[in-house]
Amino acid sequence: MTRLTLPYLAELLELLTPTPPLLGTEDSLSPLHERVHAKSLNLPGADGLLPWAALDARQLGLTRSFGETGWAWITPCHWQINADHVAMDHPDALALDAHEIDALRAAMQPYFSEDGITLHPLNHSTWLAQGGILRDLPTASLVRACGAKVDQWMPRVAQARSLRRLQNEMQMLLYRHPVNDARAAGRKPTVNSFWISGTGTLPAGAMDKSDTMSVQHLLEAAALRDDANAWAEGWQQLDSTLMATLLRQAKAGQSLELTLCGERMAAGFELQNTAWWNRIQRRFTTPTPAELLRTL
Repeated sequence: MTRLTLPYLAELLELLTPTPPLLGTEDSLSPLHERVHAKSLNLPGADGLLPWAALDARQLGLTRSFGETGWAWITPCHWQINADHVAMDHPDALALDAHEIDALRAAMQPYFSEDGITLHPLNHSTWLAQGGILRDLPTASLVRACGAKVDQWMPRVAQARSLRRLQNEMQMLLYRHPVNDARAAGRKPTVNSFWISGTGTLPAGAMDKSDTMSVQHLLEAAALRDDANAWAEGWQQLDSTLMATLLRQAKAGQSLELTLCGERMAAGFELQNTAWWNRIQRRFTTPTPAELLRTL
């Protein structure tokens, strides 16, 4: 960390004014960066109930058809079954194509229907699930479960029992599914379970995802692998691209806000009109990027 040199970020921090930080914990269902993003969209929600799926459903026009129901993301995934624990590979490693994701959804839908859940297509790796059981079901973010022991992140509330049963049924259904047979023959990872996240209902006043806000996930994969070298390389890339752009905008007086988010703290900054002596003082009191990142 001490060798991490980020000149554009360092100069940018000297121009920005700190705002009150948000604090987080490593055992929360909703990671701190998701809470920060949700706050910017006026998405209130308890831990594990940030309604990301409902927001996607509204943008697709599905909420007009189904009213005030619950929504969730359902992500097909591969679980590694070990002697003492079950771990999840990152679902992106599956690289499912359109035929595979549609075939799996068609096979799994009848089982979900028994619990009043309808699966809708969303993208190459995730479906939208709609059903009353999902309204108040706290679930852990996919980020929490990837590369981790999934048992500690499984939903434990009473209404989750049917979903745990569904996961067991899907393991049996998918074991000899044609999609998996073809993937196994091609030495590709197979789909043997699913993860549920992004549950809840969309509150009044929630905003659509905005093009004016950029959420960067470049460092996420390296952090999940605990790969310090890749993490440092990611920061160098961000500094020479995004931070350089933000620095030019700040020098031009354009309005901007920046949040640097870790597990423990989200440090916020914004461009304000301040007296010249405050700007000079900030040059001597602003922490270096390495010092700041150690606190997150």
